[in-house]
Amino acid sequence: MQIAPSPRLLAALLGSSFLIAPAVAQVVPAQPAPAGEANVTLDQLSVEGLNGNTVGYLTKRTRSATKTDTALIDTPQSITIVTREQVLDQNYQNLTEQLRFVPGVIPAQGESNRDQLIIRGQNTSADFYVNGVRDDVQYFRDLYNIQRIEVLNGPDSLIFGRGGGGGIVNRVLKEADGYRVREIVAGGGQFGDKRVAFDVGDRISDSVFFRLNAIAEDSGTFRQFGDLHRYGLNPTATIVIDPQTTLKLSYEYFHDDRFPDRGIPSQFGRPYRYRDNLRTFFGNPDVNFTKVDANIATAILDHRFDSGVELHSQLRFADYERYYINTLPGGAVNNAGTSVSITGYRNETDRRNYFNQNDFTYRFQTGDMRHTLLGGFELGYQEGVVFRQSAFFNNIATSITVNPLAPITRTPITFRNNGTTDANARYNLGLAAVYAQDQIDVTDWLQVVGGLRYDHFDFQNDNRILKQSFNRVDDLVSPRAGIVLKPLANLAIYGSYSVSYLPSSGDQIGNFTPGLVIAQPEKFENTEVGVKYDVSPTFQLTGAIYNLDRLNQRLADPNNPGFFILSGKTNTQGLEIGANGYVTDWWQVAGGYALTDARIDSATSATIVKGNTVGLVPINAFTLWNKFEVTKQFSVGVGVLNYTHTFAASDNTVRLPGYTRIDLGLFYQVNEFVRAQVNIENLFDRRYIATADNNNNISPGAPRTIRAQVVARF
Repeated sequence: MQIAPSPRLLAALLGSSFLIAPAVAQVVPAQPAPAGEANVTLDQLSVEGLNGNTVGYLTKRTRSATKTDTALIDTPQSITIVTREQVLDQNYQNLTEQLRFVPGVIPAQGESNRDQLIIRGQNTSADFYVNGVRDDVQYFRDLYNIQRIEVLNGPDSLIFGRGGGGGIVNRVLKEADGYRVREIVAGGGQFGDKRVAFDVGDRISDSVFFRLNAIAEDSGTFRQFGDLHRYGLNPTATIVIDPQTTLKLSYEYFHDDRFPDRGIPSQFGRPYRYRDNLRTFFGNPDVNFTKVDANIATAILDHRFDSGVELHSQLRFADYERYYINTLPGGAVNNAGTSVSITGYRNETDRRNYFNQNDFTYRFQTGDMRHTLLGGFELGYQEGVVFRQSAFFNNIATSITVNPLAPITRTPITFRNNGTTDANARYNLGLAAVYAQDQIDVTDWLQVVGGLRYDHFDFQNDNRILKQSFNRVDDLVSPRAGIVLKPLANLAIYGSYSVSYLPSSGDQIGNFTPGLVIAQPEKFENTEVGVKYDVSPTFQLTGAIYNLDRLNQRLADPNNPGFFILSGKTNTQGLEIGANGYVTDWWQVAGGYALTDARIDSATSATIVKGNTVGLVPINAFTLWNKFEVTKQFSVGVGVLNYTHTFAASDNTVRLPGYTRIDLGLFYQVNEFVRAQVNIENLFDRRYIATADNNNNISPGAPRTIRAQVVARF
């Protein structure tokens, strides 16, 4: 069946393309778009559509995957982009939940104090970026100032540096772009949910633009004692210095505090009575608390030299004050069902980040071949503390036993560093990198891309327990190569090879030990073949098959405690299918299917052995969000989430059941400027396990949850 998008959608998409070039001075203010409306005429198109080459749930281009402005169909990598419209329509409350509809991405608990994801079988709390710059501190990120979220699957150190073994998540910020913006998003719902955000933008003059985003939220959760409070402020400005030079400035203050909840324990290899313990908290509710205060400043300079070379330079400073206190189940419920242990700790992880990225792009031809040549360098410095204190109940014992039928304890707790296993260190990491890449259009139907990155890591750790300083230097070279064949202008078949490294300091830089300081970095190698098909200008289908090896994983040395044998290995083989955009003029989709076979290929511990399935990774995951336009005023959204069973950890001793969840959205365009919506998460009130952190910190999924939201633009 040939799908023919409506003329207004074609006009909207094609009309946005003239703003892809960085001619900021030519921006013309637009009228505000109807609140939340997808199918709009060109003069009503949303700001995101004009600036991001986006219509509805489909984005056609990004610079994040190559550091150059490149169409997705010409990029040899699996990429999913969550647009601002999709974020508003689904009305999820955090970044982790928002990414459930990205093929190959699985949410993790993150100890209930941070964003944490599993991407292609690789668990990470550090592979987060903002406008391509590392944002690796462990905290919950809000979406109030985000234009879109980009998920790039597969390791790629060439673009992003260390880590990113399974992929990365890049948030693209809203910016002052000269358009008049007046938007208020206010909502509330069950469990005391109250939230309001506003977005105001305009131009002060023909060369100075401003924008202000802000958020305030005071909400509860379905879990016993659960609550959260957050607020943020993000002013931005754009200064057009001359037709070839633009300076963008941004500052964000963000605060988040909440009640962390590590969930429920297990018994007999499964979650302990999870249908009865949907809300039950295990621990001391008077103690649990987590907080972050973030101050983040960014300056971006874009300049086009007379030679045709384009400079994109970013300078980012971020200061994070963060700590969290947890009491939690310390083991499984005993066979008799009469006891379970409760443990606890306090962790401080303050950090300061300084990053500077400089990209130089030059486009030229050699004969009939067109080149997009990228060269650049990155400098960075990170410093912080890692300080852990164990909980002592009655100032004596590090754990206490409770009845799992009454698992709340208010036994007095003191916290102190035990002087042995508890970390107490200061650290700093200096990094320098240079990279080069060439994208070559050999013919109209053949494109190749290749490049190298060299990273220099200098990690210094002052261990205040051992009263020793440890230093490790790594020099790493990461290649990337890809080929794109286009038998048709709207059909691309690609192959790629990429490498990434994770230094021995780990996913989160922090404490060093004598064993870690001599350990070689872990290595990720990814081979991938895929296809991208633009069924129409507003609908794209993608598919990818891949093989991802993770090497040099650390196995504890039984003959030398505290040291490691670097023989651990995991292998992930998978298939990902994605769909984004307008299937018809009245039906939008976002989501897809992932088959992920993530296995232990060589033992990483005495219990994590060859053949085990990597924890929290379902073999099959199908997630699809649909939005149907019933009338011009009324639309319905239906989300389907289906996961097969997983294991809580890679030892495969605790099995988490698979589940299917249905979400619903109802949208009504009140008038030209106001849209009202109701979102129902878990429509059929399914009892299920959402995620886990380990075998005895297991998170039940939320029951049926109703939220209402109003989006007003004027």
